Amino acid sequence: MSADIARHECDVLVIGAGGAGLRAAIEASKAGARTAIVTKSLLGKAHTVMAEGGAAAAMGHVKSDDNWKVHMRDTLRGGKFLNNWRMARIHAQEAPERIHELEEWGAVFDRTPAGQMSQRDFGGHTFTRLVHVGDRTGLELIRALQDKGVHSGIEVLPELTITSLVRDGGRVAGAVGYLRGDGSFHAIRAGAVIIASGGLGKIYRTTSNSWECTGDGLALAARAGADLLDSEFVQFHPTGMCWPPSVQGILVTEGVRGEGGILKNSEGNRFMFDYIPDMFRDDTADTEQEARDWLAGKAGARRPPELLTRDVVAKAIRSEVQGGRGSPHGGAWLDVASMRTPADIERRLPAMVHQLRELGGVDITRAAFEVGPTCHYTMGGLWVDYNLMSTIPGLFVLGEANFSDH
Repeated sequence: MSADIARHECDVLVIGAGGAGLRAAIEASKAGARTAIVTKSLLGKAHTVMAEGGAAAAMGHVKSDDNWKVHMRDTLRGGKFLNNWRMARIHAQEAPERIHELEEWGAVFDRTPAGQMSQRDFGGHTFTRLVHVGDRTGLELIRALQDKGVHSGIEVLPELTITSLVRDGGRVAGAVGYLRGDGSFHAIRAGAVIIASGGLGKIYRTTSNSWECTGDGLALAARAGADLLDSEFVQFHPTGMCWPPSVQGILVTEGVRGEGGILKNSEGNRFMFDYIPDMFRDDTADTEQEARDWLAGKAGARRPPELLTRDVVAKAIRSEVQGGRGSPHGGAWLDVASMRTPADIERRLPAMVHQLRELGGVDITRAAFEVGPTCHYTMGGLWVDYNLMSTIPGLFVLGEANFSDH
């Protein structure tokens, strides 16, 4: 039986070929380690490509007052101060450098008229902060990382589903799995294993996640003895498609609201003004006129309530539905057509327009459409320390799969 098992050996094995996995593999290879990356799908098909709106970094290209301290504060507020503040600080401080790094590796971001990277508004951010490529940002990030990774000499093992981690004494020393195409078994010996397998959104009926996001990495590590933490922390994005069924759960990027989209209930009321938490009142518009002034770029105008954090907006939509004011299929109406011209929407949100037209026959440039909360992101996960090491020696965890409470 053992002769039928294909065997591989490397210094570092990365399980998952999304943004976190590719970046880790690139760094390991740069350090001189023989690096292999496993994906149960094909290279370039990771869930990261589904990220649409942008990547947050306090670069100050659009709003010069922005800086990492404000970004960190926004992150902590958005997490209701349950965040690991040190991790939030590292993220806010290093984000601009990581964006510049991606650009050096070939990522092409949208530009301002002055030639700097363009940035757009997003929920929970005080300043215009998200670097983007239209509404196809994740696709561009994966393209750049994949190209860099391939040219870094990383061995890629595609369509290989890992079924268990292997321990040697108390240390993780590799993994075994099977090839989806022919069912052949593979064993990989490694000096260290990195779990970068993403989240578990596909266990929910209504989700924005692709088929890969079934929590495999969390289960693999837990069965090997690693600790899970706060697994109940699951983020629901407020604007997934409710109707028609062909697009149910598909994410409507926050960029739609960042470009002026407004939420209305069945009575035609812009209800988000009724759901502004006290901690956000100082920087959130509380009248229709001020929200429109913000969209028009008027100095001093506060951000519209549709750009509050995802949990706030999702719970507001749910409250409207429970109060009998929801849309016909259990959500709310999202309207960007009355706020922007069709040409503007086509230019600013090309992927969103195309996807919903092709898959659902919905034209967001012409009319409002039904959206509601959809499972989006795993906030808890495998416990790690500041070196991203799990509770088992030799096992590290990156990206959506990890969680630190230090």
